Amino acid sequence: MKDTLRQVIVVISVLATLVVNVLANALPFNGLSTAQISDQFHVYFVPAGYVFSIWGLIYIGLIAYAVFQALPAQRENPRMRKTGYVAAFAGLANCVWLFLWHYEQFLLTLVVMISLLVLLILVYLDLGIGRTQVSAAEMWAVRVPFSIYLGWITAATIANVTDVLYFLNWDGFGIAARDWTLILFGAVLVIAGLMSLTRRDIAYNLVIVWALVGIAVKQAAAKSLVIGALATAVLVLAVLVYSLTRKRPALS
Repeated sequence: MKDTLRQVIVVISVLATLVVNVLANALPFNGLSTAQISDQFHVYFVPAGYVFSIWGLIYIGLIAYAVFQALPAQRENPRMRKTGYVAAFAGLANCVWLFLWHYEQFLLTLVVMISLLVLLILVYLDLGIGRTQVSAAEMWAVRVPFSIYLGWITAATIANVTDVLYFLNWDGFGIAARDWTLILFGAVLVIAGLMSLTRRDIAYNLVIVWALVGIAVKQAAAKSLVIGALATAVLVLAVLVYSLTRKRPALS
């Protein structure tokens, strides 16, 4: 009974996440679209509009996950048991963030975004991605979707931080905004590199590359940012390829 309840809650959470995300822009909440609010922030760590189409892929992945974990055969899957409620809370955090963003409670959006990031990291770790073997079905219906989701929220968290700092009129300790963006590219490279070297996660890193190329497109007028974003993307791919060619330890 407890397993069935968990499965139902996960399905409800995914459905709620999809509905709230659609309504946020269809209505839209507070009379403002997500993009209109984003345009209020003149920051550099933001990709071109087309990059946000990745949400379509994330939604498909979440649906696949909801269906997979709801199957009778997965009722006692230890990984589904361990991650189900955490994933459901991640869905709740996603919904809350949208309401806060649209009603312009920007400081609170950062708190919720970080919470969402932490929840997804917990799911990621408990799924054992890159550390254990699972069936092809679980790989594509669960692991790949959460790798993509975590990759995007990693980039989104950094963007959310820059938005909030802009909102607070932070002076950057006297360092120019463009230079801070280049520093952030370095941070992204470190994070993505660690994911490659420790998890060999192709999906996660491709999402990071997708975001970086999108930033280069968006900031086409700023040559230093274009070079920085594209160079970081190339280095992320290089570390990924290196990690994939290394001898892999036996998976449990």
